[in-house]
Amino acid sequence: MMRNSITRKLCLVMSLLLVLCLSGCGSSSTRMMFGTGGTAGTYYAYGGVIAQYMRNYADVRVTAVSTGGSKVNIQSIQDGDFQLGFTQSDVMSYAWNGTRAFETDGATHDFRVLGCLYAETVQLITMDEDINSVEDLKGKSVSIGEAGSGVYFNAMDVLNGAGITLDDINPQYQSFEDSKESLKDGKIDAAFIVAGAPTTAITELATTNGVKLINIDGEFRDKILEECPYYNALTIPAGTYPGQDEDVETITVEATLIVSANVDEETVYNLTAAIFDHTEDITVENAKGAELSLETATSVSDVPYHEGAARYYAEHGITVNTTE
Repeated sequence: MMRNSITRKLCLVMSLLLVLCLSGCGSSSTRMMFGTGGTAGTYYAYGGVIAQYMRNYADVRVTAVSTGGSKVNIQSIQDGDFQLGFTQSDVMSYAWNGTRAFETDGATHDFRVLGCLYAETVQLITMDEDINSVEDLKGKSVSIGEAGSGVYFNAMDVLNGAGITLDDINPQYQSFEDSKESLKDGKIDAAFIVAGAPTTAITELATTNGVKLINIDGEFRDKILEECPYYNALTIPAGTYPGQDEDVETITVEATLIVSANVDEETVYNLTAAIFDHTEDITVENAKGAELSLETATSVSDVPYHEGAARYYAEHGITVNTTE
């Protein structure tokens, strides 16, 4: 009799433990790796904020990690290592269509768009007093981004628009952080950095050493916009960086958040809501939050959106493409 009573109590305890275990597992079963960018760029800092809001409001354990940027993030989603990632809108198009940065590797359709978040600005910086235009880069040592990166192709579009080839410069294939240090040390004359302005690497350089931003404007810019329709014109307002007394004209692509096509609709709906239901709070933590809008988020036309994101936008009166 006593043995049966003890057995029943043990069974009850084990059942309670099992329920608690399953409940605990249920609240933390959804985990996602979020590929951002280098630690000196906007992707990394902003990605940390976005991941925090996803954890708080979508009940998903999102971990933002530093990466090599757009192409790496797309490939990591393709490989199943990441479930979320930042990418430039132009690189995203290359991946979907198997062109330029993805010409050798081939197209990948393993991702979907969650939403565009902010403008990624093509910024050409220098500390050389003799460089005042893109044409002045001839014969100079110029960082054009890591090989095959989004920055590299942006730099090539700008250089080609000015009639400059790689043979006309001494190209250096460097990250934002390496470009900053190389400029400080006098190892390069100029660098292309593509990120939301203000960009940490440029702010640090402007603060400690002083830096000059070069205009990409006029007929030269019009030519680039005509030949490369994924760009838009943009003005970097005076005062964006220390010592920047005048507006700077340039071009931009969109920082886009993509998600694995394998993630379920409900989860992606919740991830989307976690961002766009809290834009004011996000802005307090990162200035890029001020650029969050449903109009910008739904601006992609050549790559399909995830069904979960599409459902969120539809509830706000906007229809996006979800078909390949």
